[in-house]
Amino acid sequence: CIVGSRTMPGAAVLVARAAQRSGAGLVEIGCLDAELFAAVAVAAPEAVLGDFIGLFEPEGATRASDNGPAARLLARGPQAVLFGCGCGDDARTRNVLAGLLASELVAGLPLVLDADALNALAGEPERVRARSTSSVVVLTPHPGEAARLLARDVPRDPEGRRAAARELAERSGAIVCLKGRETVVVAGARSAVNSTGNPGLATAGSGDVLSGILTALLAVTRAMPEHDAFSAARLAVHLHGRAGDLAAETIGERSLIASDVIEALPRAFRELRR
Repeated sequence: CIVGSRTMPGAAVLVARAAQRSGAGLVEIGCLDAELFAAVAVAAPEAVLGDFIGLFEPEGATRASDNGPAARLLARGPQAVLFGCGCGDDARTRNVLAGLLASELVAGLPLVLDADALNALAGEPERVRARSTSSVVVLTPHPGEAARLLARDVPRDPEGRRAAARELAERSGAIVCLKGRETVVVAGARSAVNSTGNPGLATAGSGDVLSGILTALLAVTRAMPEHDAFSAARLAVHLHGRAGDLAAETIGERSLIASDVIEALPRAFRELRR
């Protein structure tokens, strides 16, 4: 998970904890800033920390070294990659995204793009099409990010939201999770509308939690071919919303924060198994 930055270390913590609570046996945080090493080590001590400072240089070129960050990216045999949460809307994020889309090192792995990675694609969702034809790519925009990707407003009515999600999926070739009330999940001709969740989930960091859940479930699907990425995306959205509902039952929607959703995930998984 290449997430977080010196000004948004919490994104890395939330992603790590959500992925761990969703069954990922090992979560590695690729740290783009030195400040993340201390923050994540304290708040998510089970995570492995990777030195990804300078992972991709400008123009998306990787550092030329057998022991460089590009090689370390695959050192632990990852099953899925997440990029974007809390990374910052800046040139570095755009360079890392370009490098990930071009790199053969991660070409076969499911790739989740969220938050600032989506802003780096503004108006150009077609840039991920080449990658999405050979492996799974999932985009998880909220309405504002979707509007920037499509370069048009995203309607609030259910049919308008579904149309926007379908357009984005068609242009990118990716699976799209258009977040918000009744999150829409689209993959090619398949689509689903989620029924879990509440207004309390419209809080800072909630999207980071969803990305952590989704990345963990996509990793699981690589080892379980009877499940596919569309099912993993639907399940991640459902569990995220259900955990939010369970947390709200205890503390109320108004007081709900992203960490509460993570704490409720075990109950959501147990409920699902029953």
